[in-house]
Amino acid sequence: MTRWALLTLGSFILLGVFGVATARFFGKSGSKLSIQISVAAHWFAAYVLWSFAAGLAAKYRLIVDYEAGWFVLFALVGGWWQYRARLTGGVERGLAVFVGAQLVWLAVILYQNRLLIP
Repeated sequence: MTRWALLTLGSFILLGVFGVATARFFGKSGSKLSIQISVAAHWFAAYVLWSFAAGLAAKYRLIVDYEAGWFVLFALVGGWWQYRARLTGGVERGLAVFVGAQLVWLAVILYQNRLLIP
């Protein structure tokens, strides 16, 4: 099982590197295709890390439930917002949107599992 997980992770990383290299080959580093691939890579990595962290938290009974499907919807909205912010405000603004969205998702998970009491 570990071999398959590592092989899958490695193939996704190589696919991301190939995608960024292709985007930079066909356009400059700040081209729209390059930005789209970069934003998609950010959100895919966030999905993997959130799933891993939630799996560990559920295993050690820190959280009761985690539904990864909701993060996919959240990532689509957050990715679109990050892409628009990156186009209009530059790299720093796009990354600020990404980090802010991750903090919002953390608050949602904590609230959903009754660890964040309003």
